[in-house]
Amino acid sequence: MNRVPPLAGAVGVALLAGLLGACGDSPRLDACAWMKEPVDSAGRTVVLVDDSASVRGRNAGRDYAHGIGALLAKVVARKDMVSVGSFSGDSAQITWIARDRSADWATHNDNAINREKRKQQAVGCLTGLVGKAASAAPHSGGSNVLAALTAGASSLEEASGRRSLLVLTDGLSTTGCADLRSAAFRDPSEIHAIARVCAARDETPHLTGVHVTLAGLGQPAADQPAPTAAQRTWLTALWRTLCGAGDRAAPGTSCTVARTAIGTAAHRAARKKPPQDPVVHYADDRPETYRLPGAALFDTNSSAVRGRALPLLNDVAVRARTTPGSRVTVSGYVDPRGRPDNNQQLSQARANAVKKVLIGLGAKRVTAHGRGLPTGCAKPARSAAGRMTAEERLQCDRRVDIDIIRK
Repeated sequence: MNRVPPLAGAVGVALLAGLLGACGDSPRLDACAWMKEPVDSAGRTVVLVDDSASVRGRNAGRDYAHGIGALLAKVVARKDMVSVGSFSGDSAQITWIARDRSADWATHNDNAINREKRKQQAVGCLTGLVGKAASAAPHSGGSNVLAALTAGASSLEEASGRRSLLVLTDGLSTTGCADLRSAAFRDPSEIHAIARVCAARDETPHLTGVHVTLAGLGQPAADQPAPTAAQRTWLTALWRTLCGAGDRAAPGTSCTVARTAIGTAAHRAARKKPPQDPVVHYADDRPETYRLPGAALFDTNSSAVRGRALPLLNDVAVRARTTPGSRVTVSGYVDPRGRPDNNQQLSQARANAVKKVLIGLGAKRVTAHGRGLPTGCAKPARSAAGRMTAEERLQCDRRVDIDIIRK
């Protein structure tokens, strides 16, 4: 039996200890490294994260990374090539966090157990990339979601196979043609008006052949103004319209609004102060105004409300009754044909008459004010010649404005 010399044994133990120590101090293996290998993929997905202040919040922003696991699992199931980036400001510039990561868990991987492991790794790796995108510092204040859609679609132009665009945003654009800072968030006609303006400015994104998914609409950070359920519905309808959903969508094109509840997560303090962002208030503090022509309400020099005007006032009263916490202000105006000493008295009498009718129809918290002569016509009707006639100006002057104020 051969014995190991004491010195050789000591050297061997020291060498083994050194190797073990080196292994213990070495960096961990990158579980996502295999996704960097180029693979001919059947499809491509671009994930864009809204990095504006309405999403980030001051202390706790929306946690897209851990809120869209099911959506990322679908991307991985398709074995797509994936790019992840963030956007902010008015430009279409994207801050790319990762480009062309392969989620192909099947190529060169015949073992069923390893395939399942690769699937889980891919979802986890994409989740981490989305988290990095969400924590990226914004370039500038505000957000332009339409510009982001355009940029995302452009980055997919050279892709073969299925092209998918996943946009994580609250949908609160504050720049561009879809600037929502003055939106009323209630009327479908406003959606169509925004769409027409965007088309006229050529700001509508060209999404032919792209499958768009929007997640997080109407879910700003917890410290931002919160929309009602009806306002979220309006916001969903707006973005489905702007991204081309509907019967006229081109073949191979779709626009889906994911009904995904996005939680919040605290974020680290930024190294530099983020840019100031405008705030969307969902029109909570803006009145809903009805301008009613005096000729439809009163006879000349009369303050008695005509019977045929009751259906019109009933519509206003119903709107007031169904607006929680609202109050109503009635402002009466007269045209300059009457006696100057009677203008204030007549305008007040007409405002009082309308107030009495509204209260009788169930409206609450109604006040009336006689304003006398108006300072101008807010939205004058115009003749075919493009100028107001004398009669049109009188009709605009002789009116009653009813404001339904939400708070």
